[in-house]
Amino acid sequence: MSADRDDAAIGIGVIGLDHVQLAMPPRGEREARRFYADILGLREVDKPAAFAGRGGCWFVGPGGTAIHLGVDERFMAAKKSHPCLIVADLAAARRALADAHVPVEDDAATDVDCCYISDPFGNRIELVDVGDAGFTNRRPPG
Repeated sequence: MSADRDDAAIGIGVIGLDHVQLAMPPRGEREARRFYADILGLREVDKPAAFAGRGGCWFVGPGGTAIHLGVDERFMAAKKSHPCLIVADLAAARRALADAHVPVEDDAATDVDCCYISDPFGNRIELVDVGDAGFTNRRPPG
């Protein structure tokens, strides 16, 4: 039995992550598109017709990356919880973020090559270099 199959047999059988949903304030779509598409380089995809009237936007990228931004009338930024995006070259990403005037917060408490940014609404996003991708599975819990 493969490790993936063994893992799927535990609990309810979770085998992957489809998308991450982050909240945004009403009428934030323009800022979301500028950040997620223009700066991060994700591609916006159409929302299903049943969801289109709710506002927000959905973005996809390589490797199954999918981030949905949903409108929340009582929006509060996620300052601690966050998605972690894998980037091909974290040093190059840092330079591009600096050029786009996106502040970068380093994480000196770890030996993983990563950093944090915030979207225009204050939601925290971690970026990890491809060389450190999958670090959760390589590190002992603690």
